[in-house]
Amino acid sequence: MNINTNFLKLKDSYLFSTIARKIASYSKANPEKKIIRMGIGDVTLPLCKAVIDEMQAAVCEMGNKQTFRGYGPEQGYDFLAQKICEYYARLGTQIERDEVFISDGAKSDIGNILDLFSVDNTVLIPDPVYPVYVDTNIIAGHNIIYMDATAENEFLPMPDQNVKADLIYLCSPNNPTGAVYNRQQLKEWVDYALNTGAVILFDAAYEAFISDDSLPKSIFEIEGAKRCAIEFCSLSKTAGFTGTRCGYTVVPMALEKDGTKLNRLWLRRQTTKFNGVPYIVQRGAAAVFTQEGQSQIKQNINYYLGNAKIIADALQKKGIWFTGGHNSPYIWLKCPNNMGSWDYFDFLLENAQVAGTPGAGFGKNGEGYFRLSAFGDRDDTHEAVKRILSL
Repeated sequence: MNINTNFLKLKDSYLFSTIARKIASYSKANPEKKIIRMGIGDVTLPLCKAVIDEMQAAVCEMGNKQTFRGYGPEQGYDFLAQKICEYYARLGTQIERDEVFISDGAKSDIGNILDLFSVDNTVLIPDPVYPVYVDTNIIAGHNIIYMDATAENEFLPMPDQNVKADLIYLCSPNNPTGAVYNRQQLKEWVDYALNTGAVILFDAAYEAFISDDSLPKSIFEIEGAKRCAIEFCSLSKTAGFTGTRCGYTVVPMALEKDGTKLNRLWLRRQTTKFNGVPYIVQRGAAAVFTQEGQSQIKQNINYYLGNAKIIADALQKKGIWFTGGHNSPYIWLKCPNNMGSWDYFDFLLENAQVAGTPGAGFGKNGEGYFRLSAFGDRDDTHEAVKRILSL
């Protein structure tokens, strides 16, 4: 028996365990003080009524012999996939039903998609970055090249014609920085991928937070993207499905290598290794894309964006540089007085009882930066910024 020794190359996942340990220690020493957690990446608002109604109806169906359902199609039920196609049509892009694959969330598919690619691929990943991009490629044995995302390029790195990569990870709106690519910038990436034969793995998990109509929500809004990109999306933050688990991946039929369609490879992979998302969950997910569901989840999204604005306004008053907060639930700020990421974490915790996420946990370019999340309670957000402004 031999193990995959690439697992031994992974760094310990210390970021959130260290945060939890520091908060627990401070809370034990100061039990009378309320700590407001603004590093949370989870949602706090419940599922909307349209989703709950559909899921409850689906539960009743599962209790009736005539309407009970067992195994479903691994790539998802038609009723949900078609709703997603209609959603893309409203964005101005045509997606076929066979190009949509229902999943249990973007995180799974972002890692699993690597089954389609051999180990001799070079992967281009931004820094700072969502750790899943890095860890899954280390496990797969790929060669990783990092592209610098910095304040100088507004944390939106662009193609370097001197760098040759086979796979490219892009996330917009970005986690952790909140930065959003515009159409011209994404067109440059698409042109680069087409010219070099690379595939863009585009994470659109936060697309629903884009309120500026001039900004693209899908890479498929860009001409030529269907020949060079795969898109991952999730209902976790869009509709509060973090505990319910549902997302989707779009693999265009036009994306191929030497006559082999990646869509067919992904279908084969899913039918081999995945049994599909539960019927009850998919029924709830389909409700998200109805007129009623869209209206209700928009209220939740606006609530979180309202929190983001409160945080952004406070940082502006303090003269603290940041990106995100607009078209994104994340605020990525420069630590004041040239503090390190962990130093600022300790400073906020001890002096304001506010906990965020040190940027150093997202890569070397995250050092000196800090992520705040807008997924908390409104009253807590007001109280947190009040405390920050008092420092």
